[in-house]
Amino acid sequence: MTKPYRSSLTFSIKSSLCFGSSISDFQSSPIPDIQSAVPATLYNQTMATNYDYDDLMVDQRQDQGYDPNFSPDPVKSFVVHLYRHIREKNVYEIHQMYETSFQTLSERYFKDAPWPSVDAVAHFVDNDHVFCLLYREMWFRHLYARLSPTLRQRIDSWDNYCSLFQVVLHGVVNMQLPNQWLWDMVDEFVYQFQSFCQYRAKMKNKTEQEIALLKQHDQAWNVYGVLNFLQALVEKSTIIQILEQEKEGREQFTATDGYDYDGGSNVLKVLGYFSMVGLLRVHCLLGDYHTGLKRLQPIDITQQGVYTSVIGSHITTIYHYGFANLMLRRYVEAIHEFNKILLYIYKTKQYHQKSTQYEQILKKNEQMYALLAICLSLCPQVNLVDETVNSQLREKYGEKMIRMQRFDDDAFAIYDELFSYACPKFITPSAPSFEEPLVNYNQDAYRLQLKLFLYEVKQQQLLSGVRTFLKVYSSISLAKLANYMNVDEPTLRTILMTYKHKTHAVDSEGKIISNADMEFYIDDDMIFVVESKPVKLYGDSFLRQILKLEGVINDMDRIKLD
Repeated sequence: MTKPYRSSLTFSIKSSLCFGSSISDFQSSPIPDIQSAVPATLYNQTMATNYDYDDLMVDQRQDQGYDPNFSPDPVKSFVVHLYRHIREKNVYEIHQMYETSFQTLSERYFKDAPWPSVDAVAHFVDNDHVFCLLYREMWFRHLYARLSPTLRQRIDSWDNYCSLFQVVLHGVVNMQLPNQWLWDMVDEFVYQFQSFCQYRAKMKNKTEQEIALLKQHDQAWNVYGVLNFLQALVEKSTIIQILEQEKEGREQFTATDGYDYDGGSNVLKVLGYFSMVGLLRVHCLLGDYHTGLKRLQPIDITQQGVYTSVIGSHITTIYHYGFANLMLRRYVEAIHEFNKILLYIYKTKQYHQKSTQYEQILKKNEQMYALLAICLSLCPQVNLVDETVNSQLREKYGEKMIRMQRFDDDAFAIYDELFSYACPKFITPSAPSFEEPLVNYNQDAYRLQLKLFLYEVKQQQLLSGVRTFLKVYSSISLAKLANYMNVDEPTLRTILMTYKHKTHAVDSEGKIISNADMEFYIDDDMIFVVESKPVKLYGDSFLRQILKLEGVINDMDRIKLD
């Protein structure tokens, strides 16, 4: 049962941009005259990707400082055209304006300043309620990316998300937005929640005004509110049922990338889909890995899906999925998924060099290599890793991985270093106690997760010696192995049982799975080792050779013979 929402904004659903039982409901209302809204010289400019901002009017602020009520003419033109494209459900143009034009204008006019306030542009779009909510969502996202938001702005952003999601949940939304924008909404919603928790936890230097504001708006970015909205989007969209029907061949959600080609809307369905990824991320930030993976279960990450259609969504999903499996000791599953995404990034990152997310892609790429190094050090199964990924991994962490096998103080320091670098920014979601002396507690959740992780690594110390001996022998007596390890037989039995426990885990379906590259059993006083032999896969090797041959043929075709 979804808990009730709390929002400091009251709102009414107006007859505007995206409401009505059909698209004809707002086709009958006139689209604002663009020529009357912007200068004629700008009207003739080609929109979206053909915008040439260098030929537009110079920055009209004239170094007078930021004025929230001033809109340069290109901004007016941008807003009016974006509004028109949304009304017309022109997803291609919306995507081009969102991805290209918005970034170009931001770089040119608002590199170190916010965009014009919503009040400054509302009259260009008939004061459309829904469009203004979308504009403010972009406004706050730009603010977080370029500047440092104030507490008041953080609260206002929460209020805007509340209003926007309430409209999606309880209105009749009749528009299509690009998947990139819908993913960014969910991604930014979770990011701003994380940022607010970190900000609120740094209480030591808060002013009296900030403390008073925190007390007054104690429901802003409340963890239950965040989880409720994400879960409500999942439930109201019926996305879980849609994905189930797709498996039976009765839906085409993945085939159409979530878009509706019958004149309907993709907003609720795709927001519900991405909200499952958002729930995984939130639960990982809280340290509840089992629940996070459970929320993602309706999405089959072994297959291509809508989550792979947006590079940011793809990387975020696998990063948090792999990290959650690492913390639950499902090392093999984590290795499988890290290997696939790292290979994908290696092959495709050159296509994202001009993307605003390129730096974030590279950062997550490095973090996942660090997590893969941890997984392979705790569960040495290099045969699960592609040759290309393994080569990159050895180049980055080869020396450290050798030292990590020693399980001494130096090894624990490396585990600490890699975990601290690659882990999510854990949060403490609870509000501070204003009655007690104010202290910073923003690192408490991270320290707890690090402590639990290093405790798990510490328990692996004795097991490394056992594995070394078992790899050498196909059978060995308990007495002989106990003598090699300088322990008595009862202690050795305990160590062997611990090894069995630590190399097995429980999967999401409750089944016991093995992370070991070998199994053993004890019969009387003898240990018998059964080493698993990986199935050789020749497909990848053939594909690589085919690609090489095609490259050679293409090179030969380009050679002109006299």
